[in-house]
Amino acid sequence: MIEMEQEYLTFILQGEEYGVDILCVQEIRVWSSVTELPNKPSYIKGVINLRGVIIPIIDLRQRFSQEPLDYNEQTVTIILKYQTQERTMVVGIVVDAVSEVYKFSSAAIRKAPAFGSHIDSCFLKGLASVDDKLIILLDSNALLSENELYCT
Repeated sequence: MIEMEQEYLTFILQGEEYGVDILCVQEIRVWSSVTELPNKPSYIKGVINLRGVIIPIIDLRQRFSQEPLDYNEQTVTIILKYQTQERTMVVGIVVDAVSEVYKFSSAAIRKAPAFGSHIDSCFLKGLASVDDKLIILLDSNALLSENELYCT
């Protein structure tokens, strides 16, 4: 049996390295201003118009209940796209910096430990190690799900 490998784009948030399925990455953009919307959660920064498509921009630090960070020249927005039979979901996530692309086999991805009900692990796909560091792999389906991403 052939072991399938999957590529992940990794990025930094508050000193930790996270990864998303590279097949969901539409593009990587430097931070640029957004159109703010009224009466929204603080982690929704606003929307951008990208080639005629209105895309919500989410600060992933704030969505994960981390301290907000002032945006600088390393701050990037990763535009993620996920296609289902019913619709296409596109969202931008603001991260501290983009890191690397890694390829992991499914056997190399470890399940995250159970944290109980005190920690929301709906975005967590698993953990993979590279050298001496752990990379937190995010579940792209949950990350792009309106029910998960926009709930508080």
